[in-house]
Amino acid sequence: MEFHLQIGMTGTKQSIVNNTNTAKTYGSGELEVFATPAMVGLMEGAAMNAVHSSLPEGFGTVGTELQVKHVAATPLEMKVEARAELIAINGKRLSFKVEAYDEVGLIGEGTHERYIVEEEKFLSRVKNKGKE
Repeated sequence: MEFHLQIGMTGTKQSIVNNTNTAKTYGSGELEVFATPAMVGLMEGAAMNAVHSSLPEGFGTVGTELQVKHVAATPLEMKVEARAELIAINGKRLSFKVEAYDEVGLIGEGTHERYIVEEEKFLSRVKNKGKE
């Protein structure tokens, strides 16, 4: 199957820091600041958004690798935006540059890989995991 993806495709995803996405709530820290796992999820969502509309129906992407730095804390009630840019395509493996910003500036950066999957086939394998 051929996919119509191009280097340079971009996607974003936004969130507001609230009591559902803090380090304290995630259990990844004790403070009421934007959690690193929440930032990672936002980055993955931005990468997914960069390519999703260009994939054929029934296909999607799954995250396979992430290397990020969380470089600044973000307080409650501040807006956060993740941005992803497709920087490499190797068959079904997609590589992205990812960044996250709050209203003041950069809070995180790194790289992320996703893999294109046929959703039904993928879910069938997952459902049967350990049953073979």
